[in-house]
Amino acid sequence: MWRITLAQVRTHVGRLIASCIAIVIAIGFVVATLVLSETTRVTMLGAVGERYVDVVAVVTSDPIAMGQVSNESGAEPDSGGLADVVDAVRRLEGVAALSAESETFAQVEVPGRAGTQSVSVESVSSASELRWQDLADGRLPNASGEVAASARVGVAVGETLAVTTYDTAGATQGADGEPATLVEEVRVVGVVDLGADPTASVQGRLFATADQVAAWGGGEPFELRVAAEPGADVDALLGSIREAVAAQGFLGTVMSGEQAAENRAADFTRDAAALTTILLIFAGLAVLVAGLVIANTFSVLLAQRTRELALLRCVGASARQVRRGVLAEAAITGFGASLVGVGVGVGLAALTSAAVGGSDSAIPLTGLSVPLSAVWTGLALGTIVTLLAAVFPAVAATRVSPLAALRPTDQAAIRSKPGLLRLALGLMLFLPGLAALVYGVVYGQVLLAVGGGGLSALGTILLLQRVIPPVVALAGRTVAQFGSLPAALAAGNATRNPRRTAATATALLIGVTLTTAMIVGAASTRATAEAALLSNYPTDVIVSSYETELPDSLLGQLQGVDGVATGTGLIGTEVTGPDGQPWAALGVDPVAGLETARSADGGVPQEGEVSIASWLAQVWEVAAGEPVTLTVESRSVSLIVEVNDASESITMPKSDLRQLDPAATNRQIWLRLDDGLGVDASVRAVDEITDVAGQAVSTASVAGIVSLRQALNSILDTMLLVVTALLGVAVVIALIGVGNTLALSVIERRQENGLMRALGLTRGQLRGLLAWEALLIAGVAAVLGVVIGAGYGLAGTAAILGQVGAVVIDIPWMQLLAVIAVATAAGVLASVLPARRAARTSPVAAIAG
Repeated sequence: MWRITLAQVRTHVGRLIASCIAIVIAIGFVVATLVLSETTRVTMLGAVGERYVDVVAVVTSDPIAMGQVSNESGAEPDSGGLADVVDAVRRLEGVAALSAESETFAQVEVPGRAGTQSVSVESVSSASELRWQDLADGRLPNASGEVAASARVGVAVGETLAVTTYDTAGATQGADGEPATLVEEVRVVGVVDLGADPTASVQGRLFATADQVAAWGGGEPFELRVAAEPGADVDALLGSIREAVAAQGFLGTVMSGEQAAENRAADFTRDAAALTTILLIFAGLAVLVAGLVIANTFSVLLAQRTRELALLRCVGASARQVRRGVLAEAAITGFGASLVGVGVGVGLAALTSAAVGGSDSAIPLTGLSVPLSAVWTGLALGTIVTLLAAVFPAVAATRVSPLAALRPTDQAAIRSKPGLLRLALGLMLFLPGLAALVYGVVYGQVLLAVGGGGLSALGTILLLQRVIPPVVALAGRTVAQFGSLPAALAAGNATRNPRRTAATATALLIGVTLTTAMIVGAASTRATAEAALLSNYPTDVIVSSYETELPDSLLGQLQGVDGVATGTGLIGTEVTGPDGQPWAALGVDPVAGLETARSADGGVPQEGEVSIASWLAQVWEVAAGEPVTLTVESRSVSLIVEVNDASESITMPKSDLRQLDPAATNRQIWLRLDDGLGVDASVRAVDEITDVAGQAVSTASVAGIVSLRQALNSILDTMLLVVTALLGVAVVIALIGVGNTLALSVIERRQENGLMRALGLTRGQLRGLLAWEALLIAGVAAVLGVVIGAGYGLAGTAAILGQVGAVVIDIPWMQLLAVIAVATAAGVLASVLPARRAARTSPVAAIAG
């Protein structure tokens, strides 16, 4: 029987092409999604987590835990800073090198530019193993008086920078008792290439030795990075570091370098990561569609080979042997097509990666990361799905006796016992699945929503046999009134066999549903992510000065900069919170703040409210909507808490801050740039703002948040480009399914078509009849698919993104109308080959069966 099976595969390889194409496309979709997901993850890790690539452990402090200990005890916590655990970690066996990272901020005067710019200054590790900076030119600093600069600073190797810092150590003081300003000239010895780091264009960076950073005001290290000796047990060393840190009584977090990189990458991907989850869900649906297409294909194939299978039975093959042969044929087809599908998926991912890598994306995909799990998943999934899809056609083909197997068996009517069983099963799947889907969406339970969506989708497929025929009948009566004789016959044929009509429409409906869900899901995810970005980064540019008052005239000067649309000034002071600790606070005009902010919920409190970050709410042990009392000396005010992570400082209306401190001075300016300003124009505007602010106040700090938001927006564009690159897959799979189902329909109606030809129907009229029938069925399937797909797309987006925040619904109506038009036309085109085959058969041969 094995020889016969191999001979069958070789003989019918042409007929198996439809199944192979469906498998190749579906598995290619899955593999491409997995590969692109891994490539994006690796690229992001390299872009923003490069400093942790060769690090075995990262130790950071936990400010919330430190604050809670202080509040509960009424005194400072016993735990010291990170510097106190350096020696304990360094002495551990297996530690090759350790770097205590510190940073500070400074103002620099760049040769050839007016004013100053605010930069961050980061320490460079003395250990070569922990030096992560990539150099575009020069070298890294080895002594005080030397710095390396990022490209954003705009200097070259050999130039001299004038760096302004503060003597926070208190060695020198100004006339007012505040730390004195220190100005030092340093030489640029290197230019650091920050690659695709989204923060690279936000603010310039200097890199100096740890001693230099400390001299410029760098305090306690903010993290420790640890490198392991070659051959060291990484897990054991990580555990030893945790024990050593805990033994010092230090309140902090110890994580692996990979965890630290992933946490940092997650801060930048935000809602973009949800697109990968959505894409994988849609990939699973594509596999389901492919399974239905494969089942239809094998039904067609076995219907065409009815006499051949009957002959095998007549010469002694048992029904079990025939079934095993068909399933072996399916396994060979599935594995071979899956192997090709894996290659297609990797190739598609490579093309997408190359396209994105050549674009202006903030995170251009670099290289290609092909996890072995993606290859095995593709091979196993394609083979198993093909086997499962071939089971029912194989059983149906051998259920009939050899003598009766002269033609395909008639399908059972909808009102038959099998039809009622399908109705009952459909309701049993649809109703609980819909309830689980709704519950998962409302309460943010993604797995429950996905499971409920899958059950309800299967139930919907079974129930479509009851829904599609009446809708097609209604459309058919309308078409019959305006069409010709073939149109009238098509309307009757479309409703004469409801089961066949439903089967034909279902193939296209599933593809359209999948495509629509992808379009609506991607559009809503994009809109939600944009809203979140606007909320978290509400303003385009922030000019700050916490040491010196900003002059009243500066706001007008900055509003005159080319590219600035509007702005508002904020006053600042220091308030005492409910924990008894001093905190910096800002006061904003609610009306002007909303005009300047990009989002209504972007940290602009209204009268009687105060906006704080979630971590500060934890320290203060308050929740959103609860009152909190803030004081300045003997004055106090009670405000309602609004939790918003866009608020770096405590932000309240100006009027409330004036009650606390009537002498509060100008400390910050928010600026909004013109809408539609490109990345390069935004950078130029930020540079000019920096120059103007630096001339007015030498210590002014300018944060071009617009650059960061544009970079994060570009990450979303990258992810959506991946979605767009894979969007046409569902349509192609659906067309294969429609073509297969129509081919099976022609085979089943062979005698019927022959009889109509014998009664006078011409070949052209027969082709027209099948085309009109395809138009009716495809049109109804397209409309229903768009409606169902939009619902599933919105539900999936709400379930996945509902955990992050508010979901913004976006339905691209023009794209959905285009889907209906394209799907309907594609359905008609899919009928061409079956119609030609039916028209070429002579009436006598067709009637004879």
